[in-house]
Amino acid sequence: MMELSHFISPQQMKYLSLLTEKHPTVQSLYAEISSMQAMMGLPKGTEHFMSDLHGEYEAFEHILNNCSGVIKEKATLLFGEWMSQEQVDELCTVIYYPQQKIRLLEKQGVVDTFWYRRTLINLIRLARLLSSKYTRQDVRRFIPDDYDFVLDELMHSQDDEDKNQHAYHEKIVDTLLEIGAQKEFIRALSGLIKNLAVARLHVLGDLFDRGGAPDKILDMLMRHPAVDFTWGNHDILWMGAAAGCMACIMATVRNTLNYGHLRLLESSYGISMRPLYTLAQQNYPNLSPDEAALKTITIMMFKLEGQLIKRHPEFQMDDKLLLEHIDTKTARVTVGEKVWPLIYQQFPTLVGNDYYALTPGEAAVAKQLSGAFEKSDKLHRHVRFLYDHGSVYRRHNGNLLFHGCIPLNTDGTLREVNMEGEGYQGRAFLDYCDKQARAAYRGRHQKDTDFMWFLWCGDFSPLCGRKMSTFAHLMIADRAAFSEPRDPYYTYNKTEEGCEMMLAAFDLNPKEGRIINGHTPVLKGESPLRAGGRIIVIDGGFCKAYQKRTGIAGYTLISNSHGMRIVAHDPFAGVQDAVESNSDIVSTLTENLPFEKRQMVADTDEGKRLQERVKDLKLLLYAYREGIFTSKYEADEEQGEY
Repeated sequence: MMELSHFISPQQMKYLSLLTEKHPTVQSLYAEISSMQAMMGLPKGTEHFMSDLHGEYEAFEHILNNCSGVIKEKATLLFGEWMSQEQVDELCTVIYYPQQKIRLLEKQGVVDTFWYRRTLINLIRLARLLSSKYTRQDVRRFIPDDYDFVLDELMHSQDDEDKNQHAYHEKIVDTLLEIGAQKEFIRALSGLIKNLAVARLHVLGDLFDRGGAPDKILDMLMRHPAVDFTWGNHDILWMGAAAGCMACIMATVRNTLNYGHLRLLESSYGISMRPLYTLAQQNYPNLSPDEAALKTITIMMFKLEGQLIKRHPEFQMDDKLLLEHIDTKTARVTVGEKVWPLIYQQFPTLVGNDYYALTPGEAAVAKQLSGAFEKSDKLHRHVRFLYDHGSVYRRHNGNLLFHGCIPLNTDGTLREVNMEGEGYQGRAFLDYCDKQARAAYRGRHQKDTDFMWFLWCGDFSPLCGRKMSTFAHLMIADRAAFSEPRDPYYTYNKTEEGCEMMLAAFDLNPKEGRIINGHTPVLKGESPLRAGGRIIVIDGGFCKAYQKRTGIAGYTLISNSHGMRIVAHDPFAGVQDAVESNSDIVSTLTENLPFEKRQMVADTDEGKRLQERVKDLKLLLYAYREGIFTSKYEADEEQGEY
């Protein structure tokens, strides 16, 4: 222990004193230090990166189930020499959808005792293979509590001279079949395999909007053992609505109605649309209920956005104040020096001298919606989960993860943004945005909740990254009025120099780290790998609305101990087709990025934390040996207990 300093500071003494409560003996330190040192010699766990899910639950569920092809790859490696491809495909489908597949096989008369025995044994073998990167303690963490003893025993068998262990495990399987527990254990093993296949899931934003089931995605993610998020602008919109931002509430309702997902609001989150539809029919009796509701909520959104913008000149969003420039008699709007015809021809709620003031009917609906969002328990469970596991950006294993952009000037330098009398740029600005987003939900003060609207659509919001022309898109008939120039980030993120500058600004190695983000779909003919490999963009069209432009149904990124792989996915035919025909999403390797040497746990952020922990434990061991603290074993021995 000579490498440790003989001087221990008062602060270290306090910390070591607390450590003695967890490690009261020298022997416990021996065990912990040796365990951590061994753990650092294991291969790095597999990481799975996904982005821009946009409520597409079925495709998300399948890619999460098959781990972007990792499970089939491992099953083929293990069983390919003695099982046909059809048998491997069937086994994988059982892993992906155990209940549905077994039910179908039962109807087909395929399932019998032999099938259950063979399937259980094969699943155990596959789980053992996937567990090789983990300590036994980590494997236990992935096992459901109700099955911990049996699965732990089955997972960690060892050959012995008399085959006693083999007979013991055969008896466990026989007993499961005898008592009728085989289905439950197949389901538990399938879940364990999926958890072992990927050590950590990173979601790079935009779970909400467009697709109809972001709630189901979040329910599934809340059951995942290791997941983190970087928030997207669509997530922030819903988080702002849950925090009470009135403009965010109107926009979430408008988006949901526009995409035809009334179920999400009413059935899942318990937010009634009846008052809105009643008011809408009064305002626009000549329109269908859905058209009238959409028009009513759109005007309410622009009114509340206008009030918010006027409260915050620092957001620099005055160019969005266009209601006041509408001529309701001619149904035209003046933007700068141009006059544009409007899509809407009736404006019964734009009255008086202030077009941004809500009418009594609108105010009543706004109050009802605000109360409904506030009282939605399920929405708040989902939003709290996003806060607890998410952030504006994440530095992970030398890489920089975020959804949108890092605001830049036109010359490629970091843009300085002034908020509350202070200037922020780069990492400091994203830290400020993260802090304000948390303050909005924690305190519900209008100043902070208003900031969520800026994050949703502000010109220099790091989650938005473009000048959103929402008014022109929704209100002006001529598409020539619609223009959404993007932040200079999207020019400079295509250059190695630009990416290296941004990585360095976040204290990451510019020559080895990578930027990983989504937000902007990779279009046909484009590559997700840019700037000499310094950036990976993984928004490839999970959302069905983008798939004609991208030509695929999304990218995912897999990072294991050997390197990174970018995988492109074809559209998903659906769960029913997968269960019935053992079909899988066709996934194509787009880029293979091997590491120079195999990455071990010691090379990761977790490894660095373990190294610091070992250093502290060695210091405590030194303190015990020098008599600074007394080991419990030694104290008991002095009292004659040994």
